[in-house]
This record gives sequence, C-alpha cells and structure tokens, in this order.
Amino acid sequence: MSDLLEVQPHRAGTRPSATPAPAPAPAPAPAQSPAPTHALARWGLLRDLEHPRQVFAALTPNWYASVMGTGIVAVAAASLPEQFPGLRTAATAVWALAALLLVALTAATALHWLRHRRTARSHARDAVMVHFYGALPMALLTVGAGTLLLGRDVIGLHAALGVDWVLWSAGTLAGLVCAVSVPYLMFTRHDYRPDSAFGGWLMPVVPPMVSASTGALLVPYAAAGQPRLTLLLCCYAMFGISLLASLVVITLIWYRLALHGTGPARMVPTLWIVLGPLGQSVTAAGLLGGVAHQALPAPYAGAMQAFGVLYGVPVWGFALLWACLAGAITLRTVRSGLPFSLTWWSFTFPVGTVVTGTSGIALHTGSELFRVAAAVLYAVLVLAWLLVAARTARSSLRGRIFLPAGAARRAPGTAAGGRY
Repeated sequence: MSDLLEVQPHRAGTRPSATPAPAPAPAPAPAQSPAPTHALARWGLLRDLEHPRQVFAALTPNWYASVMGTGIVAVAAASLPEQFPGLRTAATAVWALAALLLVALTAATALHWLRHRRTARSHARDAVMVHFYGALPMALLTVGAGTLLLGRDVIGLHAALGVDWVLWSAGTLAGLVCAVSVPYLMFTRHDYRPDSAFGGWLMPVVPPMVSASTGALLVPYAAAGQPRLTLLLCCYAMFGISLLASLVVITLIWYRLALHGTGPARMVPTLWIVLGPLGQSVTAAGLLGGVAHQALPAPYAGAMQAFGVLYGVPVWGFALLWACLAGAITLRTVRSGLPFSLTWWSFTFPVGTVVTGTSGIALHTGSELFRVAAAVLYAVLVLAWLLVAARTARSSLRGRIFLPAGAARRAPGTAAGGRY
C-alpha cells in the first residue's frame, strides 16, 4: 500500500525525497498477476491476492485512519445540539464498529510486525508514510472518547471510564512520542523540497490536540484537587503543542499550493487534513473551558470559558474558508480523475472535528446559526463516511487495497496511480 503516497526513488547513501513522484507512464503490456488459487477466491473474496496471507504483508499505519473516520461519526453524533430519536442508538452501533476495527487492525498490525518486520520498519524510513504513525494514537483517543460518551450505555459507566482512561493514556503517550520523533526524523533523516509539504505533515502533530479535547471529558472524573488541576493544565499544554506546530505546517501547505500547485490527484484528499487541527482546536478550547471551573478558581475559570468562544468562532470561520478551497480543488480533481486510496479517509475525521467544534460553539453561545450548521455538517460527514467506507470495503473484499505499489498496478482492472 505504499503507493498511497509515493516517494521518489533515491540512490544508495542518499536521503529519500518526499516530493510526490510523477505518475509513471503506463507499461505497454503489463503482466497479469497469477490467478488466485485459494479457496476464498471461489467466493469472490480476496480474488486479487494470490494468497490470503498477503493481507498482512504490506499493512501500513494509515489504515488507522479508517478507525478515526468511523469513530468520529459516533462521537460527533453524541455531541450534536439537536438530538432525534434513534440517533444515539445508531451512533452507539458505529462506535462499536470503530472499536471492533481498532481491535482487528491492532491484531493485524502485530502480525505484520511479527512476519514482515523489515517492511514494517521501512515505514519510518519512508519520508511520506512516516507521518501516518500519528493515525494510531488518534484512533485510540477517538474510540476511547466514544466509549465514555456512548459505550457507557452498553458496558456501564465504571467500565467505560476504565477503558477510556487506558485508551486516553496510551493514545496520549503515543501521540507525544509521534509529535517529537516524526519531526526529528524529518529534520535529520529525510530530504524534502519546497514543494514537499502536504496535509499528511499534520498527522504526527495533531494527536496532542485530540488528547486535549478527549482529556477534557475525563476532567470531571479525575480526583479533585491537584490530580484534576494537573490533568486540566496538561490538556491546555498539549493544546499549545499541537496548535503552534499545526500553524507552521498549515503555512507551509499554503505556500506549497500557491507556488507549486495541488500536485498529483492522489494527494488532493490530504488537503482536508488541515481541517483536523482547526476543528479539533475549537473543540478542545470549548470543552476545556467548560470544565475549567471544576479545577480552577475565578477569574481563570471564567477566562478559559470565554476563550473557548473568542478563539473558537474566528478559527471556525477559517476552517470554513479552507473547506471551501479544499472542496473546490477536490471537485476540480474529480473531473479529471481521482483514484481511490486510503487518503479518502481524509474526508471524514477532519470534517468530524469541525462538527464537534461547531456543536461546542452552539452549546456555549445558544446560537441557532451554529445549531443548524452543526446538523448540516454532520449530514455531510455521514455521507462522506458512507462513501469512503463502501469504497474501502469493496476494495478490501477484493484484496486489491492490500497489495504493495507495483503489484497493485499489475492487478487486473487496476488503474495506474491508485486502487479502487
């Protein structure tokens, strides 16, 4: 699956460039993959694979984006100002699906590391794929938040709290490690050009912001006194870590778009990742401000609650601007051909964070405008998730999405430059 976002080949002894390689010219007569002989192929399952074990051979960390995108549909539903009959039940079912995906994908990833360790280690040396290590902590944090918000109806509050504390702690630790280690590798091991910046650069620095927003849900359940105060202040510190780093990266992405264009079609969906830190920061500011009074005295608690609105509304406006730009570029690309790949999950989680941020502003201000906007944006999120989930399921059942770059192009019916 390394064809998701390719890096240019490099000479031995040099650092790889993260500039997307131009689409290769189609071969005159590509060789067809050997016909599958395994039993599942008779039922149409994994028929693009020679053997089912190929599912684990080229598993990449960006698969966790599917857990993020599924989980945010549930979390966003739980936070909507307008609730209607059946919404919570449907959201709980989606949360359960995200949790099952997380467990299955984690087991598959462990198997991948056991059987294909060289391939697994190569992801850190890939100047593009390395950024998607940030998907794992965000998947953990999203499912954890869904467990507290929705899973409590199924497993009880006590068990939901326990699960969320574990997932939040693991996700926060992994996210902080990503926020330090991936930029370190960028600065010391990989070689980038002025046109290399893309939305994926945000993936390793956004997890602390997700920890800040999901940590706010745990503040009321932390022990009163210093433990609760420590949790709140740590969440604000992680808010700052992610916000400032994201602003740097977003500036570089704007620079790249202005001077070097949108790049290959397969890169275009990653433009939507910019909505992630924007929407998540609005969500975090609102949630943290709403619980600040439980740990801090006046005037700080009131100031933090006001900050949630004073920060949230302007940033929400910029998020809408970026959504319009990304939408226009995406529609332009669709007309010329947008191949399916796992980058399509960028249409889900970032949009979901804008939904939760919009819901937070609506609840804090009582604005009917934001209540309606939250419902409309959530409808867009659900439609995007249904589309991407269906395409992912279809490609997964055939097995094509599990093939490495070269093999994927040789699979019968696969268009050059991407997979369906």
